[in-house]
Amino acid sequence: MNFLAHIYLSFGDDQISIGNFIADSIRGNKYKHLPEQIQKGIMLHRKIDTYTDAHRIPKMSSKRLHKNYSHYSMVIVDIFYDHFLAKNWAKYSDVPLDVFVDRFYDLLEDNFEILPHGVQHMMPYMITDNWLYNYSKMEGIGRVLNGVNRRTKNKSKMNFAIIDLEEHYDEFEQEFTDFFEELRVYAKQKFISL
Repeated sequence: MNFLAHIYLSFGDDQISIGNFIADSIRGNKYKHLPEQIQKGIMLHRKIDTYTDAHRIPKMSSKRLHKNYSHYSMVIVDIFYDHFLAKNWAKYSDVPLDVFVDRFYDLLEDNFEILPHGVQHMMPYMITDNWLYNYSKMEGIGRVLNGVNRRTKNKSKMNFAIIDLEEHYDEFEQEFTDFFEELRVYAKQKFISL
């Protein structure tokens, strides 16, 4: 799952949200200096990723993309799934998406000093371009795919994946919906057991 899903699956705990958000920037066990709840968020993120990577439904979505994008296909699925979460946000949360993301941006700004350097560098762009909210729009997903493609020095060709999303929109959305129900249950159990 991508940023929005990880934040959502922190179940309203600010410190776990931070850990869940920054986890991809933390290698190995280089998080032991962080507050305990942030450490728990990092561990929750890793459990969510392991579950997602092994689950048959995201694998099915990834298989549809594999011919064109090879090992980048699962990254694309993560981005697509965040689009469907944002688009259908009211189904999953009573807090409007714009309010949810603004609160999270405020949380990042309030905790800037403990964020990894890479996240500190990325954060202003994320907030200025309102990535999390704009996941709900096709143009927003297009910009994300273009950005990730640039970071791979155009090797991934992920900028073309927006075409795949348009062509198979209903299938991807149904797969997300089916998978996310199971993921929410799994993540909640892991959250409670942290």
